[in-house]
Amino acid sequence: MTPRDDTGHPVPVPDRVARVVSIVPSLTETVAVSAPGLLAGATDWCARPEGLDVPRVRGTKNPDLDRIAELRPDVVLGNTEENRPADVAALRAAGVPVWMTEIRTVDGALASLRRMLAEACRVPVPGWLDEASRVWSAAVPRRRRAAVVPIWRRPWMVVGRDTFTGDVLSRLGVSNVYAGHPDRYPKIPLDELNAAGADLVVLPDEPYRFTAGDGPEAFPGLDVALVDGRHLTWYGPSLVDAPAALERQLAGARAY
Repeated sequence: MTPRDDTGHPVPVPDRVARVVSIVPSLTETVAVSAPGLLAGATDWCARPEGLDVPRVRGTKNPDLDRIAELRPDVVLGNTEENRPADVAALRAAGVPVWMTEIRTVDGALASLRRMLAEACRVPVPGWLDEASRVWSAAVPRRRRAAVVPIWRRPWMVVGRDTFTGDVLSRLGVSNVYAGHPDRYPKIPLDELNAAGADLVVLPDEPYRFTAGDGPEAFPGLDVALVDGRHLTWYGPSLVDAPAALERQLAGARAY
C-alpha cells in the first residue's frame, strides 16, 4: 500500500530509500541525526547538525527545483507551513515523490516525525524520538502566564492561532493572548501589543533575531524572556532538550 503523508497525499516511495532531500531545516536535522548518510540535499538554511556537508538547493520558499530533480531523491521532505504549494506541485509533476508534514502541536510533531522516518525514509524510529515523547509527557508548568510572542518587527508580527509554537508554550504554562486571533501570524501594532493584557513577552532569536538590545525596549514595564528559537519552533531532535531549556529561559524573564 502506498503510504500517505500528513495531508493525505499518496507518496510512492520505494521499499528501500537511499537518497533524501529535505527542504525544511528541522526535518534536515531529524534525518541527519536519525539516519546519517541518507541526506542527498538540503536548503541553504539547513544549519543543523553543525558541519552538515550536502548539496544545497536554495531556500525553503525558493528551492531550486531543477537542482532537486538532478539529485535524484527517492523522496523530498517538506512542510505545509514552510514550503509553497506551487513548488510541491511542480516537483510532483516532475515525478519527484514529496512527503509533506503538517505540524501544529507537540503531540502532532512526535507522531508526524515517527511516520515520516518509518514510512517516507524507511528507517527505524530513533531512540531520541522516544526520549522526546517521555520528556514532554513529564513537562509540568510551574505557573501560568499570559504572553505575546513576537516573531518579527517592522512590522510587528506575533504568533496567533493554531501553531506549534503556541502549543509548546502552553504546555510550559504560557498562554498566548493572541491564540484566538483569526490569523496564524497576525500583524499587530506595537501599542496594541503593549495593551493586550499580557504579563510576559517571549522573544525568540528566529526568524527575527531578537536580542537584549533589540526588542525588549519596545515593551516597557513587561517581563521579557529571550528564548532559543530552535527550541521554540523546531520539531526534531531539539524536542528532547526543549522543555528544560525553555523553562530556564522563561524563568529568567525580567523587565529591561
